Amino acid sequence: MLNDLATFAGVIRLGDLSLPVGAVGEPRAIGEREFLIPAGPVTVVHSLDDPEFFRHGWNSWSPSGWRRITDVPLRIHDSPQRLLTADDARNDTPLAHSGSAVGAIALADGEILLLGALGLGAPRVGATATTLWGTMEDPVAEWYFARGPEVEVFARYAELLAERLGSRDASAGRVWCSWYSFYEEIDEKSVRSAVADLVEARLPFDVVQLDDGWEPSVGDWVANDKFPSGMAATARTITDAGFRAGLWLAPFIALPHSRFAIERPDLLIQDEAGRPLVTGYNWGGPYYALDTTQPEVQEHLRELFTRVVGWGFTYLKLDFMYAAAIEGVRHAPVHREQAYRDAISLIREVVGDDVYLLGCGVPMLPSIGVFDGVRVGPDVAAFWENSERPGDPTGVGTKNAFLASIHRSWLRPCFETDPDVVYFRRRRSLLDDDQRQLLADVATVLGFRSTSDPVGWLTPDEVDELRDWLREPANVTRLGRYLFEVDDRLVDFGRFVDYVAPNSTNAN
Repeated sequence: MLNDLATFAGVIRLGDLSLPVGAVGEPRAIGEREFLIPAGPVTVVHSLDDPEFFRHGWNSWSPSGWRRITDVPLRIHDSPQRLLTADDARNDTPLAHSGSAVGAIALADGEILLLGALGLGAPRVGATATTLWGTMEDPVAEWYFARGPEVEVFARYAELLAERLGSRDASAGRVWCSWYSFYEEIDEKSVRSAVADLVEARLPFDVVQLDDGWEPSVGDWVANDKFPSGMAATARTITDAGFRAGLWLAPFIALPHSRFAIERPDLLIQDEAGRPLVTGYNWGGPYYALDTTQPEVQEHLRELFTRVVGWGFTYLKLDFMYAAAIEGVRHAPVHREQAYRDAISLIREVVGDDVYLLGCGVPMLPSIGVFDGVRVGPDVAAFWENSERPGDPTGVGTKNAFLASIHRSWLRPCFETDPDVVYFRRRRSLLDDDQRQLLADVATVLGFRSTSDPVGWLTPDEVDELRDWLREPANVTRLGRYLFEVDDRLVDFGRFVDYVAPNSTNAN
């Protein structure tokens, strides 16, 4: 039953619970019901009857949540392209329950057993009817193993992650983003108009962030023809109106038709045949990833981020970042997650501590201590469920964004947790009032407030609702898995969750 590589095989006690454990070294107690276990494979044997398992996804869009062991595993089904893009395809287990870095099984008394890695190395945690297990591609980080109330144990794990990997205390403030209104159809005129409307409506935003659509091609980070005055002029339009200027980039990827990919394919991660490796799919096809271990790529990133900050953008949303951590042939023999972390650390060094970095599509653990904020779910949308993508819990839609985000609220000690934008508009939206309120409550609970609604799309009453929400401070207390107190109001997200085990709402 125990791992074949174990050099320690014994029983550890967590209060009144005794569990057989196999590991590469002896576990070390750090509390009455807490242990550190040496890096490497670990197996814990349990005798629970059909327990719930908490599965955590690898990157921002990956599915996270609870399932019983006898249920179908929570994962991306029947879509290899989406699996490559939105989770760790290298370690996917189609027939078994497993996830990235941390997992937990629920005990009958409302407590959990949690096994979580305290560092990099592509750790994986899974569960069977009789075991909770962990593996690592690169055994460089200890495991944390603990028993206790669900909220408390996850909070303790996040605290240890922040101690090991670092944390940042910058705040994004209140963000207006162009994506969920204009998508790629942005230009100088629309930016000027949107900014002027925000000022006239006296909406207290801190950041105006331009999203995809300003560049000629993903991979070529210069202004396209829709921004003839250049990006520095656009940044001034935003800052002169009293907002912080934000910009979207995907600096680690390049589309096949981009100048970067055409002219320098040698700077991309390669497959075994020496060709650029496909690392994901979007914009109607595949894309490649930069080999960030190459000195020329590192110099390219230094120049790019020096230029972007020089334009006047001090809030940067960096997207599709996971691609730099895909398994492939690199210039230097560095583990893929370490190569990624080295690259984002280089970006942080270039931009300095005063530039806010929001990561999207990022590997979660390797991003801790470098990014100020991280998207914790897939893209939201002005509709509830994506019926065109059955079996894909990472598909665009409010339901999927909510489910992944609420199951990652425990990560807040490590970085700001961004559940994506809130919709206040009723026109051009299929969301009902309950669903819009859900988005607003999730954003309040997670502590990240943003929207893409242009003032011109809102009625006067909706503008007032948005203004009140932006101004309203909130005192949030977590009472259970899905139960929160927001000021003097109880917010129960459990009714929006497909899978809710008995008593999970009030677990504490």
